Amino acid sequence: MLYHLFDYIDKVFDFPGAGVFRYISFRAGMAALFSLVITITFGKSIIDWIRRKQIGETVRELGLSGQTEKRGTPTMGGLMIMAAIVIPTLLFANIFNIYIILLLVTTIWLGAIGFVDDYIKVFRKNKEGLAGRFKIVGQVVIGIVVGTTLYFHEDVVVREFNMPVSIAEGIVDTPSFQDVKSLKTTIPFIKGNELHYDKIFGFFGDFLTPLLYIGLVIFIVTAVSNGANITDGIDGLAAGTSAIIGLTIAIYAYISGNAIFSQYLNVMFIPNSGELVIFCSAFVGACVGFLWYNAYPAQVFMGDTGSLMIGGVIAVLSLTLRKELLLPLLCGVFLIELLSVIIQVTYFKFTRGKYGEGRRIFLMSPIHHHYQKKNIPEAKITVRFWILGILFAIMALATLKLR
Repeated sequence: MLYHLFDYIDKVFDFPGAGVFRYISFRAGMAALFSLVITITFGKSIIDWIRRKQIGETVRELGLSGQTEKRGTPTMGGLMIMAAIVIPTLLFANIFNIYIILLLVTTIWLGAIGFVDDYIKVFRKNKEGLAGRFKIVGQVVIGIVVGTTLYFHEDVVVREFNMPVSIAEGIVDTPSFQDVKSLKTTIPFIKGNELHYDKIFGFFGDFLTPLLYIGLVIFIVTAVSNGANITDGIDGLAAGTSAIIGLTIAIYAYISGNAIFSQYLNVMFIPNSGELVIFCSAFVGACVGFLWYNAYPAQVFMGDTGSLMIGGVIAVLSLTLRKELLLPLLCGVFLIELLSVIIQVTYFKFTRGKYGEGRRIFLMSPIHHHYQKKNIPEAKITVRFWILGILFAIMALATLKLR
């Protein structure tokens, strides 16, 4: 809103300084700052309000050290993260940008699903929370919305440049470009790194192409959202890891939305995607600010209100920037956590059927609980996973040049 206000003031009144709001770097910095202020300054008041409402964590007995001390810790802290993302984005981003609209809808929708889950756990005293099938339905719905928008909306395009061609010594044609609808995406570590979904899905017929693409989007949103949800098991782990991922995506958004940098690095140029830097900055600020209260020992938990929303937002950001094939690397920590659960459950069921009793690979899953069972301090586990997340982020950024 401030972006549109100052843009109007600059154009109509030519007011000194108003033009600074045109710069993505300035608005991104302000979004991050406001996000931090919202979480840190108002976080204590929000935590006190949650505590007065007796919105405390109901901890299942898992035999983990320090577990009983967490009982009664305020949850639904994801509301802080939501507010710290939505408010700065509304203030500093172009709210008519299709990508911004899509991310705001995703944030609010998945946050609302997580809120319902936390509400049932806390107020209804039902430790199971919202039935898994209803969570999946909610994730599928937002996947359909995102997939349909990316496939059909006229503003979702990529820009193809016709490189200048020398026609005489010292004379070069003016470069030209065209914005086209395309389902192409980026393949990491591959030269000429573009994959065309429309060509692949086209083998099944034009009618099935949008359905297959939307199905792919649903799978990605659901997988990453659940991966973040599983990762949120110890103090600061999900928030810190998500901040690292968000910062990495912000760099990709800036490059993908800049015609000069994208051509220099041979990265797909996506018109109007630069606005996502503002959203990413608010996202990172919200996660870092939340760590002020969520770092060990946590004063508040994000709950499913935060974790489901965070994962979905990361998935949609990657899809809009055509970097979804980078997600296994970018979200490496989420993937490890998710795979540890899948491996544990699969092996347990297999051995129970073969030997009559279930056997386990890990002492407990997700894998961060495995290390807790080995009596490694919770704070050390969190920091080591952060370091792992930074390594994954560096490798993801390395794909800009390593092909």
